[in-house]
Parts: sequence; structure tokens; C-alpha cells
Amino acid sequence: MTVETPPASRSRASYVIPAAGVLFFAGLATFIHYNDERRVTLKGQGNCPCVNNVRGPIIGGPFTLVDMENHTLTERNLLGNWVLLYFGYTSSPDVGPEQLQMMAKATNILESRHNRKILPVFVTLDPQRDTPSHLRAYLKEFESRIVGLTGPVSAIRQMAQEYRAYFKKVEEEGDDYLVECSHNMYLMNPNMEVVRCFGVEYNADELSEAIVKEVKGTSTDKSYKVL
Repeated sequence: MTVETPPASRSRASYVIPAAGVLFFAGLATFIHYNDERRVTLKGQGNCPCVNNVRGPIIGGPFTLVDMENHTLTERNLLGNWVLLYFGYTSSPDVGPEQLQMMAKATNILESRHNRKILPVFVTLDPQRDTPSHLRAYLKEFESRIVGLTGPVSAIRQMAQEYRAYFKKVEEEGDDYLVECSHNMYLMNPNMEVVRCFGVEYNADELSEAIVKEVKGTSTDKSYKVL
């Protein structure tokens, strides 16, 4: 026996199926657009998303931290330098060391190939474990010129917020823990203004070329001060 579908049911089905298809393709288009946009942003095409070309930088600000010699250091001590700033932590199992290696290599490429000097600065997001002496021992394995900064948890948190650097402590077994963080690098001009952001996709050659392009466009100074 054949069971006929009531006209009302057929009418509802004729609308529901096309509507579902429209929603599926709309969602797919949104997903593709989002991923394309994310790849472009992380790859640094165009200006840093943290910078407003009309009103100037919208991130960054004053800070007071402690260097590897246990001396107080503020943003004013860095004025006059082109600075490559990286937020991370020394216990990072993989991405952190890779980024520091890239920072060290890019710094050397800039000096040897382009006669440009950039001051590399590492700000820990794990001040409870990254003491000044620990930072000094750790960073010298990558590049002796990297300036390591630590400080009170409140000062680190404030600076991270000002620079829109995401981080979150992830508890593990016992007293061990990891720190989730964004791993972005920031290129700062001699006025300590952010002019470019770099994601983890860059290699040392790409990073150094991008930095040279920014520096050439705004400055003729090829050296930085000795802190």
C-alpha cells in the first residue's frame, strides 16, 4: 500500500531541504574566508593588525621589569633602538625554543647580510620560574645579545595585556605546568611603537627580509645603543 505524504508536509520539506543547503554553503564560505583571513594575518601581509595607521599604535605602553642582572629596566631604556620583542617562557617544550632560534638567526642575518642591528628582547610569561639568573643561563644558549626580562607577576600580566599577548597557565601533574601563549613577535621602532607583528609561520630569512623592509622605510640608523 502506498502512503501519500500530506500536501502540508511536502510543502514544509520543499523549504527545509533548500534552506539547509543554503546554510551549509554559507557556513562553508564563512569557514574558508576565516581561514584565508587568518593565514594572511598570521603571515603578516600588509600592516600589523595591532597598528592603526591613522591614529598610531593601539597596543604597547610603559612597563617596569627586571633584566638578567637584576636591574630595573623600563621602556625608556630601549628608546633609540629597533627592538624585536618576544613573549615566551623558558620551559616551553617546542615552539618557544624554535622561536628563540629564529630570533637569534634573524638577528645575525640582519647584521651579516644587511648591516642592520636589531635589539632582541625576550619577556618571560612565567616569572615564577624564570628568575634573572635562570634567564641569563638559558638565553646565552641561543644568542648572547638577547635581553631577558622578568619581574613580578602583576607587572608581566600588565605588559602582556598592553601588548595583547595571550597567555594562560595550564596545570599539569604535581607542581609542573605549561603556559599557553600566542608566541607572536613585535617589531618596535626607536620610539618603542609597534610597527609589525610576526606569527610563528615565519622562518629566519623571511623575518629578516620583512624587518629590513620596515627599517629601510623609516630609518637610516643601522645600529642600536648598548644598554
